[in-house]
Amino acid sequence: MSNLNLNDDLNVAVVKDYLLRLQDRICLALEREDGAVSFMEDSWQRTGGGGGRTRVCSNGIVLEQGGVNFSHVFGENLPASATVQRPELAGRRFEALGLSLVIHPRNPYVPTSHANIRFFLATKEHASPIWWFGGGFDLTPYYPFAEDAVHWHRTAHSACAPFGDHVYPRYKKWCDEYFYLKHRGEARGVGGLFFDDLNEWGFNRCFDFMQSVGDHYLLAYLPLIQRRKDLVYSERERSFQLYRRGRYVEFNLLYDRGTLFGLQSGGRTESILMSLPPLVEWRYNWQPEIGTPEALLYEKFLQPHDWLREGGE
Repeated sequence: MSNLNLNDDLNVAVVKDYLLRLQDRICLALEREDGAVSFMEDSWQRTGGGGGRTRVCSNGIVLEQGGVNFSHVFGENLPASATVQRPELAGRRFEALGLSLVIHPRNPYVPTSHANIRFFLATKEHASPIWWFGGGFDLTPYYPFAEDAVHWHRTAHSACAPFGDHVYPRYKKWCDEYFYLKHRGEARGVGGLFFDDLNEWGFNRCFDFMQSVGDHYLLAYLPLIQRRKDLVYSERERSFQLYRRGRYVEFNLLYDRGTLFGLQSGGRTESILMSLPPLVEWRYNWQPEIGTPEALLYEKFLQPHDWLREGGE
């Protein structure tokens, strides 16, 4: 990661403005798709500096629970989660701002989705600033459809295409590797995009890329809701959905960088943990029966897969 000669156009204000407008757009689109739910807004202040605007909805027709959270926090010292791998950040003032969302639909045929885009800046007197962008989006289906995974990844590819042919394969692979539960030996879902420490293109182009990822989230997710929200399901599908939600909890509490950074930096716990599902079912040593739809999830969709090739590209 290098910041040489790439700092002239640094502008935190334009990043913040984009993130707030994106939060508005996403919440409005999801409210329209559900038709019976509204996001509750909760503005908050952080004792150590900064604050945020959390929006949460629950008990909708389509959305059982969803959270779309903007935060902009700053402080004089970074938490251990940030400096352990980057000792050059020690002793620097920091700013971190981003938009993070998780949507848990009610219908087991509609996948859970997650997206996050963020900007980080660390400064020190008489030293060049250190900054980067990060984020991405990923999909966690329960009863998956190949055409949905193909659409999700085609949209991810479209977000990356203007920035080079190498970008989608790189960040798709990173997503597959990041959203992986090592203790389970399985992926969280069908992946998507994940990027971090991005600054090698300069501020303006990196910011353009972050916006492209943010702008493509609704294009990727809304068609999946529309295709699956009215499918009929039984208690069997609902029970399996609640069981698989447990994997989401495990990942967020054990591995997720944003969760660890937020808690260690004195962030607002309610907003940090808004990503957790409202209901979860736990089973001891459960295994799907061979030949069932539940087994198909494990056999095909939780394995690394070239979804663009699946779609004929």
